[in-house]
Amino acid sequence: MTFVPRLPDAQRASGWDRPADLEKDPAVVPEPGSVEVPTPLRSEIEEAMARYPDRRSATIPALHAAQDLHGWCSPQAIEQVACVMQVTPAYLDSVATFYDMLEQHPVGRHSVYVCTNISCSLRGADALLATVQQATDGEEEFNVRAFECLGACDIAPMASVDGVYVGPLQLSDVPQLLDDARAGRPVLPEKQLATRPVADPHANSREFPPHAVQEGKP
Repeated sequence: MTFVPRLPDAQRASGWDRPADLEKDPAVVPEPGSVEVPTPLRSEIEEAMARYPDRRSATIPALHAAQDLHGWCSPQAIEQVACVMQVTPAYLDSVATFYDMLEQHPVGRHSVYVCTNISCSLRGADALLATVQQATDGEEEFNVRAFECLGACDIAPMASVDGVYVGPLQLSDVPQLLDDARAGRPVLPEKQLATRPVADPHANSREFPPHAVQEGKP
């Protein structure tokens, strides 16, 4: 029998276990125009809200847009999104603390999520994670962590690098993976899920805009 270690509690929690501050004033919706919001961020949030009949449905893309700008869901980022969406910062914080990909603290600009769920763990994900962590030790530009499941079991063990799925990975892939990320090149292009051949000859026949990493942007 193979023993698969699970994540410690500290790695599972994303903020849901933070106690409420009962001394704080009640949450209020910021007055329109009371918060300075960068024009590109405001436009992106408004565009997201326009896609849905209920503006709250745009919460996740709005928070992602703010995170892309600030590097994490900082109090300033939350306040800016709240002002544009006309919701309370507390509502946005409740969403941001629920989803693992919305960061609650400053992190490196390159996110490397190594899947450690059952399929990946059985195929060496724990050693893969340890190798990536060791190789990036002391490099503040990298945000490396285990992820409970990335939903790509067919390429286990795998990782998400700045949103691009790559796998199956071997320990020997780690140096190139990190060098590609540092240089702003497409990460392991031959192992990207997006470019993997499939049985359906009509699959991926539509034109989609390339991902920023595929364009060689950091």
